[in-house]
Amino acid sequence: MGKVVVVTSGKGGVGKTTSTAALGAAVAKTGKKVALVDFDVGLRNLDLIMGAERRVVFDLVNVIQGTAKLSQALIRDKRVETLFLLPASQTRDKDALTEEGVGEVIERLRSVFDYVFCDSPAGIERGAQLAMRFADEAVIVTNPEVSSVRDSDRIIGLLDARTMKAEQGDQIAKHVLVTRYDAARAARGEMLSINDVLEILSTPLLGIIPE
Repeated sequence: MGKVVVVTSGKGGVGKTTSTAALGAAVAKTGKKVALVDFDVGLRNLDLIMGAERRVVFDLVNVIQGTAKLSQALIRDKRVETLFLLPASQTRDKDALTEEGVGEVIERLRSVFDYVFCDSPAGIERGAQLAMRFADEAVIVTNPEVSSVRDSDRIIGLLDARTMKAEQGDQIAKHVLVTRYDAARAARGEMLSINDVLEILSTPLLGIIPE
């Protein structure tokens, strides 16, 4: 069975969707079969990042509602043959996502793929909570700014309380990805240092993407 990883953030504009695509592509290039799932219903962007916007015919909501098969909605990447995208709906309301429907799709993906990366909407609304619901691991993307880190801390609280693993008494594995980091500005006190971020979030560092 494959591993489900949610890529999430408390604040928009931190590079979460770009990071999802990059992480998925990097893993797929090792020969693993990878699916990227866009949960941002109505505001999808993962298809644009992947260069697949003109190839979207069916989406996650179609699969949940039974109007398309999973195999019809999955889009194979043209550059990495083991990388696939399941796009979000651009027109439907987020209420079209149901816990039962999302759970069924995730389990089907888990049975076929080595890794399933769920690109969560920013914040804590329904789409974000469903994106993290069935995850085994989480990547929390944050800027080294107080507001972004504070929002990320709230996301970590949800990961520790609202996931299936948490409800079963198990801890979800979590890592922090810090984006838009400028060491010179951090030294001048204009943004948080990496140590500050890690101390506040008490979560291991996955990596740093500079400004």
